[in-house]
Amino acid sequence: MRPIQKCYSAYIKLHLLAAGLLFAHATHGSAQTYQPLSASVQIAFNHFISDQAPPKLTFAAQREYDTWLNNTSRRLEKHIPDAGDRVDFLKTVYYEATRAGLDPQLVLGLIQVESGFKKYAVSSVGARGYMQVMPFWLNLIGQREGNLFHLRTNLRYGCIILRHYLDMEKGNLYRALGRYNGSLGKPEYPNLVNAAWHKR
Repeated sequence: MRPIQKCYSAYIKLHLLAAGLLFAHATHGSAQTYQPLSASVQIAFNHFISDQAPPKLTFAAQREYDTWLNNTSRRLEKHIPDAGDRVDFLKTVYYEATRAGLDPQLVLGLIQVESGFKKYAVSSVGARGYMQVMPFWLNLIGQREGNLFHLRTNLRYGCIILRHYLDMEKGNLYRALGRYNGSLGKPEYPNLVNAAWHKR
């Protein structure tokens, strides 16, 4: 884990423990229940959401990068027909996922299940965009003017929220995915994401 990820995880974990923060479970897809965060956790989230570093791919070798980008781009062609849009999408997924200490392929699997790669998807409970982020996160983190249909905004929020839930659940991906989807304790959603992830 990179230093910034360790710092983020440790900072959030410490303040969640101090605040005794518990999230209620919702019963349907991407319908996490709003509950206030402590001020210190809000500040930490705000810091990581606000960082505007440009997305960069960092592979050990150019060949590795070319292989990943070409193979993944081909698989997404039916979902995102424009080649330029696909490349921008994949670069951003890779950057935001690795920045949050997540496997980019896991994030792609989650996006496939959550939105079917539809940028403007809106669920029946109001979750938005590729990663189906609930609008209450904008107020909770103090970014009220954020646009959850904006590519980088949506992916950044989604990745940081999933990282947050992974930290809450001490690395238990099954439970973290349940929290992300608002279906903690039910197997369907984690199994779907896991299948999409490993299929990739």
